[in-house]
Amino acid sequence: MTQILEPGSLAGRRALVTGSSRGVGADTVRILAEAGADVVVNFRNKAPRAEKLAAELRELGVRALVQGADLTDPASVAAMMAAVGDEFGGIDILVLNASGGMEGGMAEDYALKLNRDAQVGMLDAALPLMGEGARVVFVTSHQAHFIRTTPTMPEYVPVAESKRAGEDALRDRIDELEARGIGFVVVSGDMIEGTVTATLLNRLNPGAIEERREQAGRLYNVAEFAAEVALAAVEPVPADHTRLVGDTSSFGGE
Repeated sequence: MTQILEPGSLAGRRALVTGSSRGVGADTVRILAEAGADVVVNFRNKAPRAEKLAAELRELGVRALVQGADLTDPASVAAMMAAVGDEFGGIDILVLNASGGMEGGMAEDYALKLNRDAQVGMLDAALPLMGEGARVVFVTSHQAHFIRTTPTMPEYVPVAESKRAGEDALRDRIDELEARGIGFVVVSGDMIEGTVTATLLNRLNPGAIEERREQAGRLYNVAEFAAEVALAAVEPVPADHTRLVGDTSSFGGE
């Protein structure tokens, strides 16, 4: 992967990226580690994959803490944060990347619990470890960010609506975060080539990815989108900033 941030530019910083054992989360945590940040690799149920990634990151000379947690379980999140506090003493960058809702066998309200309630729960659990100058990054999709003005495919509606609800719930905390000196950034991207969500959508709605690629001209891949997320975690921006990644001409206003 091309170096995105200056080597050593994040030395001494501590980053937690949810859902970072694979996909966009894994590439994001790798970019932050390559810049010198100590990182938390969070996973839900794939410990070997998370351990393998952490071992690779430690070779860069940074600390990499592996923490499994079910983000919809407050006790599980609290245990993770206790471990992070013991190991790192704090969090400077919190990337809320993990999301879902298209998995089979989940309860009807799972998407809302994960994409809204768990996001707020993660913020609440992390705040005691975050100080002035820290930043929260919420990762979403154009299909969710613009759901109120631009319809999306039926198969994705529950996820899109729940992710927008999560974004709104976090935005309601901006004044509190500002008072603490903590920044908040939303990163919204189009469908991302190679993600689990894109694969599932294309399976449920054959041709969906190809159609969207044709409309947009191109779609970002996992590594490209992760680079945008990592930049959003460190670049100077207003306290309430939205980074729109890729084509938005097909979407209405917010």
